[in-house]
Amino acid sequence: MSHILVLYYSRSGATKQMAHFIARGIEMQGDFQALIRTVPWVSPTHEATTPVVPDEGDCYATIEELRDAAGLALGSPTRFGNMAAPMKYFWDTTTPLWLSGALVGKPATCFTSTGSLHGGQETTLISMILPLLHHGMLIMGVPYTEPELTSTQSGGTPYGTSHLAGAKSDLAITDEERNLCIAQGKRLAVLASTLTTYSK
Repeated sequence: MSHILVLYYSRSGATKQMAHFIARGIEMQGDFQALIRTVPWVSPTHEATTPVVPDEGDCYATIEELRDAAGLALGSPTRFGNMAAPMKYFWDTTTPLWLSGALVGKPATCFTSTGSLHGGQETTLISMILPLLHHGMLIMGVPYTEPELTSTQSGGTPYGTSHLAGAKSDLAITDEERNLCIAQGKRLAVLASTLTTYSK
């Protein structure tokens, strides 16, 4: 079965939870396996290294897994209105895919988590969209036909699903945020299936 890559970075765990809800939505469609992957922490000192396989949790993504994916869900917590450095570092290594056009025409969507309601959710989502556009990917947001987008009192944007984690990162994912994540995964899988069929 072809896979859709759900690629995230998470420190407190909220973005990871979102990734798993999006993966659930992807697999509910039945056409694709959701391949959940993360990226390693980036050290401020050049001496630091990480093991090839994490001690716990999801495995680190490879360029090949991204290349072979039928679609992509990309997630990162916000860092001053931008994606986190480990995720940016991963995308800085994808030049070979850009040169070959490996991601051109594939669907992608983004998600994020912030400490405060106006803590840069939308700009972080846009910061993740930028390299995807350079790769020629087709960007999918969350439409207002999803009712939770207008009823939510926490996270949720048309640019991609978001979560309000709170200043101490202790706020649970709300029902609306969870439902938006699942809906986002479903929509991504439907789009990937449609594009795969169309390209045959």
